Amino acid sequence: MPSTDVTATPFERSAMADDLRATAHGRAAPFDVLVIGAGITGAGTALDAAHRGLRTALVERDDFASGTSSKSSKMVHGGLRYLQAGDVRLVYEALRERQRLRRNARHLVDTLPFLIPVMTRDGVVSKKLAKALNSALWMYDLTGGWRIGKLHRRLNAQQAADHFPTTTLERLSGGFLYYDASADDARLTLAIAQTAADHGATVLNRCAVRNVERRSDGFDVTLDIDGESVTVPTRAVVNATGVWADTIGTDDDAPPTAVIRPAKGVHLTVPWELVRVDVAVIIPVRRDKRSLFLVPWGEYPDGTFSHVYIGTTDTDYDGPLDDPPVTTDDVDYVLTALNDALDTERVRQVTVDDVTAVWSGLRPLVDRPTDSSGNPTTADLSRRHAIDVSAAGIISILGGKLTTYREMAEDTVDVVMQRLGRPERWWRRLDLRRRTVGLRLAGSSRPPNAPRGSTEHHLWSRYGARTDDVRALIAAHADLGERLVPGYPYLRAEVVYAVRSEMATTLHDVLSRRTRLQLFDRCAALDAAPVAADLMAGELQWDEAQRTAQIDDFRAWSEHEWVSVLGQPAPQRPPAHMESNDASVVTN
Repeated sequence: MPSTDVTATPFERSAMADDLRATAHGRAAPFDVLVIGAGITGAGTALDAAHRGLRTALVERDDFASGTSSKSSKMVHGGLRYLQAGDVRLVYEALRERQRLRRNARHLVDTLPFLIPVMTRDGVVSKKLAKALNSALWMYDLTGGWRIGKLHRRLNAQQAADHFPTTTLERLSGGFLYYDASADDARLTLAIAQTAADHGATVLNRCAVRNVERRSDGFDVTLDIDGESVTVPTRAVVNATGVWADTIGTDDDAPPTAVIRPAKGVHLTVPWELVRVDVAVIIPVRRDKRSLFLVPWGEYPDGTFSHVYIGTTDTDYDGPLDDPPVTTDDVDYVLTALNDALDTERVRQVTVDDVTAVWSGLRPLVDRPTDSSGNPTTADLSRRHAIDVSAAGIISILGGKLTTYREMAEDTVDVVMQRLGRPERWWRRLDLRRRTVGLRLAGSSRPPNAPRGSTEHHLWSRYGARTDDVRALIAAHADLGERLVPGYPYLRAEVVYAVRSEMATTLHDVLSRRTRLQLFDRCAALDAAPVAADLMAGELQWDEAQRTAQIDDFRAWSEHEWVSVLGQPAPQRPPAHMESNDASVVTN
């Protein structure tokens, strides 16, 4: 039976590490399944397994969502282009999962309108193709888009211009508005891992797998826990490491038979004032007939949009898998497409000097056999997932999309149950209580009656029902209600909470994933680093040398990324008028 005894388990590294040690030394029962990799797929797999009552462990060599799952386009969507490619089933499944995520993680998943401009020339859609697009959008709505509560609609030129006032109005003949959703991918992954812990899973970051050894009744997995070698027994192993899948196996095992073909996706962030879109906009890339998203993102404390991110590229990648670089070609590709979409006679071109942040991630696409026409591009590869069982019995979950992580996890745990000799009857899948279909994620709650941009809404959109835990820190120490850095809504209390309740152990964890400051504004993140380090030092008992090393490491990483990629100094800070709330203090 699924686990029904659910409490908000303290999400603490020391307690989780102690449970792994107890298992290694025989003071606790072996695990039924150990999941390697705490991206969204691994976290979802651990949650599904724990919910079914399996004794479950989830380990991650770095931080939760430190790979692909924090560097996506942050879309929770069906994928309109998959429908255009004829993959109706994938779109249907994704739209169904989108609705479940909107219900189960209300604080993290937002409805996001998308505008497809119709142009007289040089657009994603011309007037001649508008009728065909309208038909495709009706199919999208009928396939499952209607679940969001709104159907697409056609706009005239003025209505489209109201949403995208910086585009070339002379070429704009109208547009279509349809609805999908977006989410903070890193915080969504964290919430799934927290929910797995609430259902009894042992969850630990900064816990690298050093060896997997097959034995008669399962596996011995050797872990590195803060420099200590610990070997834990488990009956099954799931490899959910994404593009790193072929690095996991026993000494005599073969890598997964399915081929993972990494595709690099690059995004740039620029100040909102330069683009001024109030919905996501799809723009064309003239050089290769692809398209990019312009997505308004983030809020200043006065409630206005702070940034727009633009992406994503989609290119083959065969370099080092950790921290794939953003190249000058990537930047030129994105900025050229953006400037082609702007009316540069009325507004100035966006240049490299305007870029406030960049990020690059690798999508683990599952390659398929090709015909005599040659290799497909990464855009042609399947976003479906595949499950591979190696000769040694390691179960690998490969490919897939962020939106369909829950379904991927469910399919994976079905295989785990079979390997454990506990296959579930088909009719049990009809009992939704046994599944994670309606399982609310940690923090999921109704929105507060507070305006966007307010501190109350900011905290709810990150912590949901656990907002009171952050406010309790401020009630105990009023200085924690101060902003972490001028011009942005993040509070000092969020750093302390990240350490105490979200397993943050480095500045990178806090500034890149618990907050998204590094993805909004690299300069602001560097400014915040000393303050955040002071707060973390008090929580983690860092001495001055450790505190300084954390700051130096973060700065070195940030400078290397920026200078090596863009070959120039960092961008300017936000306009001064956006810093009007920098001294505001939140009180309980």
